[in-house]
Amino acid sequence: MNKISIFFIISLLILVTGCSSKGSRSYSKDKDMHTPVITKGDYVHPTMKPYEIRGVKYYPTVVNVGDEFSGNASWYGPDFHGKATSNGETYNMHDMTAAHKTLPMNTIVKVTNKRNGLSTVVRINDRGPFVDTRIIDLSNMAANKINMLGAGTAPVTVEILGFSAKGQKNIPAQKELKGSPQDQILDGFALQIASFSKIEGALSTQEKYNNTDGYKTIIKDIETQNGRIFKVWLKGFRSEQEARDYKSLGNFKDSFIVRED
Repeated sequence: MNKISIFFIISLLILVTGCSSKGSRSYSKDKDMHTPVITKGDYVHPTMKPYEIRGVKYYPTVVNVGDEFSGNASWYGPDFHGKATSNGETYNMHDMTAAHKTLPMNTIVKVTNKRNGLSTVVRINDRGPFVDTRIIDLSNMAANKINMLGAGTAPVTVEILGFSAKGQKNIPAQKELKGSPQDQILDGFALQIASFSKIEGALSTQEKYNNTDGYKTIIKDIETQNGRIFKVWLKGFRSEQEARDYKSLGNFKDSFIVRED
C-alpha cells in the first residue's frame, strides 16, 4: 500500500469519527454548559421559585385555605404606581392588591387591622415588604379600607381565603348548579374529572368528589353545537405543577388538566 493510499484511509477515518462525535454529542449533559437543562421533573411554577433580595433568600410556600398569620402591615402607593409588579402586572395603587414575601401569587387574603377591627380582602400580585418586622404591603386603596394610611403601619392578621387569577369569573347558567360559582375563588388550573350531557350526573359527581384531598368541585355549564355539556372540575391547585402531580396519582382515570380562560 503506497503512502497516498494510507493518507487517504487515515483522512477518511478522521472525517467519519468527527462527524459521528458531532452528531451524538448531548449538550444537556456537558458539565461546562452554563445554561441549566430543566426537565419535566425539575419544573417549578415561576411564582413559586426561590428568589434573593439583599443577600436574603426567600422561598415561596404552599399554604391552605384558613391559615392565619399575624404581624405588621405597611402600604405602598405613588412611588410605585404604574411600575411592574413581581408577577408582571402593572401596579395600580387603587386596586385591591398587596405584596407578600412568600405567599403564592394570586392568593386571596383577608387582612384585619387589630387596632380597629376593620378588614379588607386583597390579591397577592407582588413581592415584599422586605422589612423583617412586616408581613404584608397593602395597596393605597386597601390600606385606606382598614384606616391605616395615616399611621403607615398596623398590626394585622392575614387569613388565607383562596386562590385566584385576575379577571377570571365563572358564571352559573342555571339555578340547579350547586353553590354559586360567583362566590367561589378560582385559580388558574383545574382537573376535569367528568363530563355529562345531563345536569343530574354532574351534580351527583360534584357531590361525591367535593373536598377530595382538600380540593373543591365545580360544574362548568358549556354550550356546544351538540347541546349543553356539564363538566365537573376539581379545583384548588396552586400551580400547574401541583395539578400535574395530582393527576399522576391516577385517582381519576381519563382526567386532564384544564386552564381557566
